[in-house]
Amino acid sequence: MDLYDLSFFLSTMWVGPFWLAMLVYPEHERTKEILKGPWFFIGPIAIWWVVIASDPEGLIELSEGFTDPLNIVDSLVGILGTRAGASAAWAHMVAGDIFITRWMWKRCIERETERWISAVSVFFGVMLMPVGVAIHLALVREDSD
Repeated sequence: MDLYDLSFFLSTMWVGPFWLAMLVYPEHERTKEILKGPWFFIGPIAIWWVVIASDPEGLIELSEGFTDPLNIVDSLVGILGTRAGASAAWAHMVAGDIFITRWMWKRCIERETERWISAVSVFFGVMLMPVGVAIHLALVREDSD
């Protein structure tokens, strides 16, 4: 197992306990406590930095590609097509997924939504985040008092 396999595994496993707490024990005080601070997404962000530090040329190539608007996608394909780029992108996605999932979970708690709505939002928040956000926004309404 190299750095990139390890970073994939660790970033995925880091968010797992937070996700499961929101999914299985959404109203438990311990769940609320562990999701107060930034710890739920700090792990994948730190892993992103480690991966980027392991292959700084990839980030340099990507930023150079941004200077030519016609080659931005090609630059992105180039970096994502490497083990370092794919690992960094995964850590980035996992951090974003858990961040948005926490927002949806918190919003469900504040609005006292039905348990199934919260569970569906949280489940898809990590598994397929755009789907989770769409479901959440469709089912969780603003208070109209």
